[in-house]
Amino acid sequence: MNLAEQEDTRARWDKIARGYDKTNTPTQMWLGNEGLNRAGLRSGMRFVDVAAGSGALSIPAARIGAQVMATDQSPVMLKLLGERARQEGLGIETRVMDGHALELEDGSFDMAGSQFGVMLFPDMPKGISEMARVVKPGGHVLMIVYGDPHKIDFFSFFVGAIQSVRPDFTGPPMDPPPLPFQLRDPQRLHKELAAAGLKDIKVETITETTEFLTGADLWEWVVWSNPIAETVLEQLGLTDSERIVIQQTMETLVRERAGGNGPALLSNPINIGIGTK
Repeated sequence: MNLAEQEDTRARWDKIARGYDKTNTPTQMWLGNEGLNRAGLRSGMRFVDVAAGSGALSIPAARIGAQVMATDQSPVMLKLLGERARQEGLGIETRVMDGHALELEDGSFDMAGSQFGVMLFPDMPKGISEMARVVKPGGHVLMIVYGDPHKIDFFSFFVGAIQSVRPDFTGPPMDPPPLPFQLRDPQRLHKELAAAGLKDIKVETITETTEFLTGADLWEWVVWSNPIAETVLEQLGLTDSERIVIQQTMETLVRERAGGNGPALLSNPINIGIGTK
């Protein structure tokens, strides 16, 4: 990315940071903990979180007792991460940094991880290579990414709700896939980890389940999850009345999934890839 593209991307993530921190980060921490346990993070290890957001991977790492550095291009995200860490009495170092070119020494960490972060990079292979570069020989690289979008409930609910006013809408083009889904294929994730020089690679697909009490909760979760969501809505040129209908449809979909008064359970396939330097 050139400087103008970096600044635009930073601004877009800064804009949604507080909404993301409110809706997405709390629901993703269990997944961060799952990935870290699979990768073998232990107390005292040095861990760097690349494209950390507001801490869904960094906070669990610090709870384990690791020495955590959280990097992200969004200073607002890192400010929110720091607030979360202080509330729990956790010491996490935060640094604004472009994950395509980490300002870190070679072999300076026991583990590098990224949850829903490096998968978004325009040059995703470079991001993974940088993670591998800063890890010590024998250290691990952990990638947690979305799987097949056709099996992701929140994505199908989002598309279905929009179709209530735009019946021809089928979602973003999938050839090539949008950046959030460029590692949807476990074999592609394995290939990229290997291309970064990693060995003993393991890629597993697990199921993430998230609870939503209302359609409004799910709508907020989706639109705050990534700047792409609002970009799609803007490109459709929706009127205020159409947005109201979409949110009403989302409420109906959530109630139907819940099948009663309890929360609706939405599931997503998640690819967890781990490689050794």
